[in-house]
Amino acid sequence: MTFDDPYGSDVLAGNWRARGLVQPKTLEAENDLVVELADSGYTGAIVGIENRLVQLEDRNGRVRAFPLGGGFLVDGKPVVLVPPTKAGPRGRVRTASGSFHVADAPARVARASRIFVEGRHDAELVEKVWGDDLRLEGVVVEYLGGIDDLAEILRDTKPGPGKRIGVLVDHLVPGSKETRIADAVARGPHGSSVKIVGHPYIDVWAAVKPERVRLKAWPQIPRNVEWKKGICAALGWPHDDQADIARAWQRILSTVTTYRDLEPSFLGRVEELIDFVTSD
Repeated sequence: MTFDDPYGSDVLAGNWRARGLVQPKTLEAENDLVVELADSGYTGAIVGIENRLVQLEDRNGRVRAFPLGGGFLVDGKPVVLVPPTKAGPRGRVRTASGSFHVADAPARVARASRIFVEGRHDAELVEKVWGDDLRLEGVVVEYLGGIDDLAEILRDTKPGPGKRIGVLVDHLVPGSKETRIADAVARGPHGSSVKIVGHPYIDVWAAVKPERVRLKAWPQIPRNVEWKKGICAALGWPHDDQADIARAWQRILSTVTTYRDLEPSFLGRVEELIDFVTSD
């Protein structure tokens, strides 16, 4: 005889613990996506990913990093954040500088000619956008630590035929200290083998388009305030010590992926130097 079971099948069969639970959706951690931490309620917009940590910026401009994975909410629903996938290349692939990528290019021995920039941040920005091109051409980028040391470096480097030196200078505007030093080098014994160009910005940070850090324009900082600290203060970012400044720069640098993220007046000067040191 067969009886109808009013209680159905075995209630312990299958994954009974998961019944009724909302399964989290997998989402790619794209910039500007607003997420909330389920355990603390901390909410922020995604501004970057580094070392499998997602960086969230809260409404006060502070940035904190959290491991990718579960534990996040989007619109109140649980999600698992994963790194963004990159679409497969179509046709010829371009580098960050806009030039065509050369696949499987053999390593080239570094040229004697090279490019000098004023500081570490300048070097990191040039590497991020033009790194592929520079390696293909065998061009090394070094930083000066300040243009005040340029004359001494040129005496040690001894530029000449087959050994051209390009120099990228911050704030190269009429009447500035940088312009006076550049003019003196041009008149000196190495003038024909050295090309000094510059952008108009007080610091290379401002060569990044302000929209990339959600600004309409870079703030005007009083002359009696250290520019980078003033920028951080204006943006509401920590700026108590050098570690804060370094984190601020990495935050800005993370917004740069191609030449389109930089101001044309900076792009042109770097391209000019690359042409100069590779035409020997």
